Amino acid sequence: MQRSLNPDPAALGQDAYTAALLRHIGGLEDELARLREAVREKDALERSVERLREANEHLVLAAINAQGSRDDAEAANRRQNEFLAMLAHELRNPLVPISMSSMLLERSANASPQLLNFSKVIRRQVDHMARLLDDLLDAARISSGKITLALESMAVSNAIDQALETVLPRIRERGQHLFLNLPPEPVGTRGDRVRLTQVFTNLIGNASKYTGDGGDVHVDVAVEDHEVIVSVRDNGTGIAPEVLPHIFDLFTQGPRSLARSEGGLGVGLNVVRNLVSMHGGTVKADSAGLGEGSRFVVRLPLCPLDKAAPPADAVASGQGAGRSRVLLVEDNVDAAETLKAFLDMEGHEVETAHDGTSGLAALMAQDFDVVVCDIGLPGMDGLEVLAALRASGKAAQPIAIGLSGYGQAEDRARALAAGFDHYLVKPVSPDTLLALVTAPR
Repeated sequence: MQRSLNPDPAALGQDAYTAALLRHIGGLEDELARLREAVREKDALERSVERLREANEHLVLAAINAQGSRDDAEAANRRQNEFLAMLAHELRNPLVPISMSSMLLERSANASPQLLNFSKVIRRQVDHMARLLDDLLDAARISSGKITLALESMAVSNAIDQALETVLPRIRERGQHLFLNLPPEPVGTRGDRVRLTQVFTNLIGNASKYTGDGGDVHVDVAVEDHEVIVSVRDNGTGIAPEVLPHIFDLFTQGPRSLARSEGGLGVGLNVVRNLVSMHGGTVKADSAGLGEGSRFVVRLPLCPLDKAAPPADAVASGQGAGRSRVLLVEDNVDAAETLKAFLDMEGHEVETAHDGTSGLAALMAQDFDVVVCDIGLPGMDGLEVLAALRASGKAAQPIAIGLSGYGQAEDRARALAAGFDHYLVKPVSPDTLLALVTAPR
């Protein structure tokens, strides 16, 4: 049978159609694969978006929780500071009658030498307790940034001299030997006189505290590389090697035996380090070990002394005002009685009131030269009493001395703004109070 060499047009058209159909089907399959991949990518993207949304929610919750934690920490810090301030106030209040009673014993005409000695011991211990309270409060204030410095050009020796006034009675009592080595000319720094006095009181007091009776305490001042260097060293108990790296940390104390009566709160040196640092200086401790004594070295920036700088604050000297009529407003009966007895003994005429309302009434009804008024009075407090008195327009206005257990700068500022002329933190120095009462007016 003979095959035709000419293709069938119908067959050729069917083959072309089939090929085209297969190509179209292949294209559709490719498109379907791409669509499936896009769906998978879309699902993955949606899962990623969901994870990101969850992560963002967690971040928001974490931020809210962190803010809440910060708020809680700040609130706790405020409560701590308020508690410490109240604690200091409550502990300072009983120190007033104790201090004044010891002063009355000292000035008693028939006081025996033994009684006088006991009285001096009481006053020293009152001062010591007041310093412990100050250290505790200052540690809290420094940690919360509440302390500011009143910087001025000052001689470092002035702060050391004032520190020695506080520490020398204890050094003499223990028969210790103090060696003071100062440069021939005063050297200055830019500092807060009160705070630097606190630094050197703490360091010299510690040197005496941890040195035995009859021991040596050396205070040396020198200038080196544009710095004032104050070294306080002793031949006392020394510092153990394991304690030395942490000696300036809060609440750090060396090992103490049951027989050892000397101690502290473990906050004084932390306050020293922070105060020196606030002055742009450094303090370091050094000891060869237990029984080998210790040395503390303070370095402060050297500053030229201002020749025109005013002298350190002091109560005005000169003839006093003589006998004064004094109104004492104090709700603590023991404090009121001992303060009155002290001022009576000094020849002043004293009346008392035990709350703000009766104190203001007495001030409005009579003329007084001086009013000594507690700030924390029941009902009408001392600030309200003075504000009302100053606003009354009464012609005869007394010198006003405020007494308080609160010693922060804002407390003093509020008292002065209310009309007080002077502000004393309890326990009040009897000599300071007497000088203010008798100062010329």
